[in-house]
Amino acid sequence: MASIRIYDPALCCPTGVCGPSVDPELTRIATSVFMLEKKGMDIKRYNLSSEPQAFIDEAKIGALLNEKGTEALPAIMLNGDVVKVGSYPTNEELAKWTGIAIEEFTKTSDKIKGIKLL
Repeated sequence: MASIRIYDPALCCPTGVCGPSVDPELTRIATSVFMLEKKGMDIKRYNLSSEPQAFIDEAKIGALLNEKGTEALPAIMLNGDVVKVGSYPTNEELAKWTGIAIEEFTKTSDKIKGIKLL
């Protein structure tokens, strides 16, 4: 099973899906992570503002931040290797890494389109 770690930039809350204008990319990734967690996948997200120790504890992320600064975030680790820097994984990448059909991600995204966020 793939181990996926997402190191977020400083967000206002654990998902970043709050406030008056919600970034659709944060909504997509939060929904995908939630769906993968429900399926028992090994996926975790760390927020720089609320979980800075996770960034310190992971040497590769610490080195990345020392080299590129917070512009490198979000940073994605797959099975202990940094595989993506500066953007979230696409649904296609998540499907490939987890072995879950891309349609599962599309179905999940379609479900939230009609939900009104406060």
